[in-house]
Amino acid sequence: MKPWMIVLIVIAVVLIGLIVALYFLGKRAQKKQQEQQAVLEANKQTVSMLIIDKKKMKLRDAGLPQMVLDQTPKLMRGSKMPIVKAKIGPQIMSLICDDKIFDSVPVKKEVKAVVSGIYVLSVKGLHGKHAEAAPAKKKSRFKRALEIAQEKAGAKPLK
Repeated sequence: MKPWMIVLIVIAVVLIGLIVALYFLGKRAQKKQQEQQAVLEANKQTVSMLIIDKKKMKLRDAGLPQMVLDQTPKLMRGSKMPIVKAKIGPQIMSLICDDKIFDSVPVKKEVKAVVSGIYVLSVKGLHGKHAEAAPAKKKSRFKRALEIAQEKAGAKPLK
């Protein structure tokens, strides 16, 4: 056997091993996420709150209780999370918001929110319009340049 064939076989075996390991790790992570989702669903309650502010910030800067910071993994403490500051009854609290609904949370409005502990699962507007629509995303430089070039060429612009 030639040396380059041996190298290719070793690389193929290592790649197959990595794929198998990632498959089992993914299954384990998915199972863990489903268990956590079940706990959130079991503990959820609807609360009326006034949203004061919302930001993506680091957990240690968010003003969350020390117990929450102690329970979070060290890697997550440095990453930015969607934080909502809200007035629930007489007290002002910092809550962690679900990433999926963070853009639709209205600021300085009273809302009905489904909360599980300090985690906001969903939000519905109480007064006036429903939650504000997400702002339109800015076009990339490439798309703007493409539209300008198409306008100059007389072609119909793409959307």
